[in-house]
Amino acid sequence: MPSRRPARGRRTGTNRTGRRKGRRGGGFGWADLFLWGVAAVLAYAALRSALPFARSHLPWFVASAVAVLAAAAAVPIVRARTVAARQRRWFEANLELERVDRLTGPEFETLTAGLLRRDGFRQVRELGGSGDRGVDLTAVGPDGRRYAFQCKRYAGSVGAPEVRNFLGALAHAFAGHTGVLVTSGRLTRQALAEAGEAGLILVERDRLAGWLRGEPLPREPLRSG
Repeated sequence: MPSRRPARGRRTGTNRTGRRKGRRGGGFGWADLFLWGVAAVLAYAALRSALPFARSHLPWFVASAVAVLAAAAAVPIVRARTVAARQRRWFEANLELERVDRLTGPEFETLTAGLLRRDGFRQVRELGGSGDRGVDLTAVGPDGRRYAFQCKRYAGSVGAPEVRNFLGALAHAFAGHTGVLVTSGRLTRQALAEAGEAGLILVERDRLAGWLRGEPLPREPLRSG
């Protein structure tokens, strides 16, 4: 039987019957040519009448042009700052396990990425999706090591199959990365044993709570006594 995977989002379909109809006949007609001619004449007349005024008021025109260019350049900066502030507020509002339990899978990945950036990780990339090849995030740690993260926003337990899938990704597409499994749940006994044998770094629910509070991300596997 094929395994079921949780859906990450709804796939929007396409409406084959809703195609736009092109203009009948195509090309320009005489009416189009006439309108374009009138527009060209009016534009030429407006330009000729504006040139003397522009010459006599050159400083005003230059100042206006500079103001327009400055406003155009400021728009993307203001938008980027607004988006960054919104993301920061969302991140700070979800630094509790109770809030994490209400997040979706992609939101949990975004929160984990924010925690990594907070802790000084660089080149944090969110790969989550159908083509993530078993890894949700990659990053370079402050120590220069490359890390690959799998994020499981589970209310229950993470089983051995999930651990094996992650180990397969680390052995092939992400060879050379240190594997970190982050989950809001807990691993089963068998999953813990296989993760421990493979040397995975585990961030289960208790460790995740500490990480959310500001404790550093564990850098070494959790060894059982």
